[in-house]
Amino acid sequence: KPGGLLERFDAALPFTLTAGQRDVGATLAEELSADHPMNRLLQGEVGSGKTLVALRAMLQVVDAGGQAALLAPTEVLAGQHYESIRRTLGPLAEAGMLGGDANGTRVALLTGSVTGSARRRILLDIASGEAGIIVGTHALLSEEVQYFDLGLIVVDEQHRFGVEQRDALRSRAVRPPHLLVMTATPIPRTVAMTVFGDLETSVLRELPAGRAAIRTHMVGLPENPKWEGRIWERAREEIDAGRQVYVVCPKIGEGQSEDPASLEPVGDAEDDNRVLVSVLQTAEELASVPALDGVRIGVLHGRLEPEEKNATMAAFTEGRLDLLVSTTVIEVGVDVHNATLMVILDADRFGISQLHQLRGRVGRGGLPGTCLLVTRLEPGHPSRQRLEAVAATTDGFELSQEDLKLRREGDILGATQSGGKSTLKLLRVLKDEPIIEQARTDAAAIIEHDAVLGDYPELAEAIELYLNPEKEAFLERG
Repeated sequence: KPGGLLERFDAALPFTLTAGQRDVGATLAEELSADHPMNRLLQGEVGSGKTLVALRAMLQVVDAGGQAALLAPTEVLAGQHYESIRRTLGPLAEAGMLGGDANGTRVALLTGSVTGSARRRILLDIASGEAGIIVGTHALLSEEVQYFDLGLIVVDEQHRFGVEQRDALRSRAVRPPHLLVMTATPIPRTVAMTVFGDLETSVLRELPAGRAAIRTHMVGLPENPKWEGRIWERAREEIDAGRQVYVVCPKIGEGQSEDPASLEPVGDAEDDNRVLVSVLQTAEELASVPALDGVRIGVLHGRLEPEEKNATMAAFTEGRLDLLVSTTVIEVGVDVHNATLMVILDADRFGISQLHQLRGRVGRGGLPGTCLLVTRLEPGHPSRQRLEAVAATTDGFELSQEDLKLRREGDILGATQSGGKSTLKLLRVLKDEPIIEQARTDAAAIIEHDAVLGDYPELAEAIELYLNPEKEAFLERG
């Protein structure tokens, strides 16, 4: 749309898009203009500018009279996306408001904690089309949310949402909407589906100016017990230099399990009977560590009330806390430029993609970042392979390949998100990519020639024997 939101947004940008952002933006613009839904995975390192690329796509959809929904895995991240988009768009996001652009749109935030008259007003803005961009959590999947014309769904950190949840949002649209899923590290199933061609892939490899390298070290306590004290001395050094520190734990407290969906399933965790370190216990112990005397310590986890979570995060962001003990609620989206050290306790209980995401929270302000992966497992334990892989590289695609080797490709024709049992009997996604690519090309040619497979009776029979109704429904949704 000439002179529309996208064109005016681009004209007002105070910086130049990277070459990667321009190329991916052109690809998205072309696919959004097509007469069939886009189905694309946007892979980019933490901080590579994925959200800006997605925002430009959302503006194109709004220019065409549709709406765009951004689905985030946590309230903290949804709130940050909402504020960031409003701040970035400025008057363009305040149509009908004092000082807003008359030809702009509105941005709405819908989460579980928005209630009462505020919720009713937001639902009305969504239903009427006044809100062109809707940001939210699982609340966007609720039956009470009626969209005016949902044209694009953007899923942030797609491994945090199941297939059924994404499908529920798709079903709310008048016509099948475009789908853009974003991730910094694809989980095994996502990689497999990418290779199989269900998701086209775009990659942002450039990091913006000001992003420093992150050094990652595995800290094995069984062979180096003295290192435990050194960890907290190292934390104090950062704090004395005016920096801030994250400490991440896999559990909230005694008798309190992890945050919902906070830990990725890892194949060797089933027979692990260790008592995991917890946020509440760790915060209490750190308060009495001599090296941390006088340090201002905060606690953050998913079972806190939203107001308390927001207040704690604001205090850390503004520098009123020196050290934040947290679960994985800080895994995505949290942006504190002054944080330079992350200590992940019982790091072996986290998946590769989580570890990669978590460490992306440090080194965001031009200062070098350090991540310590602390484990109590003995040398030679299989879980240490994950930690060694993460310590060896910061390349997200390389890590996803390693994850796939360790966890397999998962259930390609089912809803299982993690690796484990594979429906592939003879193929292996990494080893047989050329065969899979050839099969994909052949399948496209066959369908173009004869979509009902009348000329291919043996193929039609094989498909009929293999696909049960559940698998068929899954493929139809995809």
